[in-house]
Amino acid sequence: MTDMREAQKNWGEMPRSLEQGVETLPQLLVYQAGRFGNRVLHRKKDFGIWQHYTWNDVVEQVKTFAMGLASLGVTRGQTVAIVGENEPELFWSEYAAQSIGAKAVCFYPDLTASQMEYMIVHSEARIIVCEDQEQVDKVLELEERIPAVHTIVYWDERGMWKYDHPKMMTFKQVQEMGREHIGKHPQSFEEEVAAGKGDDIAALCYTSGTTGLPKGCILSHTYLFDTVLRLAGGCPLKPFTQYLSYISPAWGTEQMFGIAMGLLLPLVVNFPEEPETVQENIREVGVEALVFSPPQWESLSSLVQSKIMDAGPIRQWFYKWGIWVGRKVNLGRLEGKKVSLGWRLFYLLADKAVLWHLRDNLGLQDSYFNLSGGAGMSPDVFRFFHAMGVKLRSVFGTTEMNLLTMNQGEAYDLETVGTVLPVLPKLGPPLEFKLTDKGELLARGGLGFLGYYRNPEATVKQMMDGWYCTGDVVSMTEKNELVYLDRLVDMRELSTGHLYPPQFIETRLRFSPFVKNAMTLGDKEKSFVGAFIDIDATTLGTWAEKRGVSYSTFADLSQNQIIREVVKDEIKKVNRLLPEGSKVKRFINLPKELDPDEDELTRSRKIRRKFLEEKYASFISSMYQEVNEFNAEVPVKYQDGRTGVLNATVHINNLGNEGKEQ
Repeated sequence: MTDMREAQKNWGEMPRSLEQGVETLPQLLVYQAGRFGNRVLHRKKDFGIWQHYTWNDVVEQVKTFAMGLASLGVTRGQTVAIVGENEPELFWSEYAAQSIGAKAVCFYPDLTASQMEYMIVHSEARIIVCEDQEQVDKVLELEERIPAVHTIVYWDERGMWKYDHPKMMTFKQVQEMGREHIGKHPQSFEEEVAAGKGDDIAALCYTSGTTGLPKGCILSHTYLFDTVLRLAGGCPLKPFTQYLSYISPAWGTEQMFGIAMGLLLPLVVNFPEEPETVQENIREVGVEALVFSPPQWESLSSLVQSKIMDAGPIRQWFYKWGIWVGRKVNLGRLEGKKVSLGWRLFYLLADKAVLWHLRDNLGLQDSYFNLSGGAGMSPDVFRFFHAMGVKLRSVFGTTEMNLLTMNQGEAYDLETVGTVLPVLPKLGPPLEFKLTDKGELLARGGLGFLGYYRNPEATVKQMMDGWYCTGDVVSMTEKNELVYLDRLVDMRELSTGHLYPPQFIETRLRFSPFVKNAMTLGDKEKSFVGAFIDIDATTLGTWAEKRGVSYSTFADLSQNQIIREVVKDEIKKVNRLLPEGSKVKRFINLPKELDPDEDELTRSRKIRRKFLEEKYASFISSMYQEVNEFNAEVPVKYQDGRTGVLNATVHINNLGNEGKEQ
């Protein structure tokens, strides 16, 4: 746990910025531009060339767009919606909206039009800023159902030359309106920015809606400052750290990092050329800070392991030797053990011969601040990266209550999500935790829970005698480190009375390079734990081709007997970690890949448990009967919007005689 003296040291000069009359993100942008005017703030790769935007450049872009929004009638307290990939214009649009006292709401770029509709209406958006033709088409599809939206702005003009709609404008046209406005009212931008207050709503972040309609979490400007300071207080960060903005600002995590920390620390915020070039861009930039969700870290881990499977025996031997040495040294340090001189020299050799090249190929050679957050992840994934020399930390919190804990210091337990983070005293009291009889974590301190937008009933329901109910089941170690078990609503009880933690099992299954996603099954009407497995078709496809295993489709690959045996071996490894009642006894390889466009996953790639239970009810019924295969009909949605039905013979796989329902 970081004490206040250590936190104060880690914070450096950041609190001083907030002592200069700075209360909002736009005020901070203007203040920092006065200090760092010609230094680079944003970088974006276009057509193979990195474009640089200094602090002064960004202020000018934000200023003209903000005054253009004002000319379009956006007033203080209204909402500007933004949808697109992470690009400078997205960030500038948010800062511009906040500059005139409006709040921003960002949407995941791969949302369908119907998924966007509720949030557009609920947030009371007046203007929607879109990246490109794809996003504009979604908004136009909803036009009759979102009458409050009076303007649609887009910044990527490719493919838009034949559009002619009275509500549509380009980003540059709005900026030109802003310049005309500034010409008539030279101090208007400065006056609007100065009028902002710390408790103004900066952004709305909608929950994933796994248990109902999404709820809009209120994030104030002070909330975002508090987030940055909590994180920086728990781990020292260097100003002008190279950061890759990849996570969508629709998720509160990127509001905390790219949007807020980008200004306060500050960072150099880099934007990938395309989502498909992220890995290449990470390496080009020499990223020093990287924040990924567990599935993204697991994907990197699987990438390395799949590449090694394709390597020859000599390279495989060197890889295993290097990782072995890395585990001995780096995991030993992580446990607080003293590493002898001999092992340190041995590690230098392994690092030069193997580990450095692994990090370099992943673009993580310079990365010193690496975080995983948003869901649980297998400790094996953390151990893998630490063995490689990548110091990966877990951070835990909720959008509603802000960040709560993080792995801090140089020695910490990878089975935990860390210790409580410090709060700057001027921003609120220290964080406090307590557990209910069911093990649910309650928290208070800092700014507290600011509430859900236009949903007072849900806000009240989330509180208990002044404590925020996180809905997460945890335990505490003797060192006050938090061990995350599962969501309270997801803890399951079998007909035998045995309680098992689904997410604990699922995160460890996902560590396998052959498993892309997993969902456990079993409730009060079932006597054992079953599982749905979403195979990693890329890795298993390569594995199959090298061994002469033929297949034609995803369904064909997933139901192949040899592939099912491979997955069974991976589940057996996880079963060894579990008590008898929690072991997976039967499993099904799903015949199609889980897809967020079909509402099977959230946009941050979490499984929608209730939806999957309903959609695959026949699969579950068959699993708990004495059958080994069945004919399935699964509805599917194609990328062009068409729907169809997948017909497949699905096999049910047993792990021992205990797999059948008694």
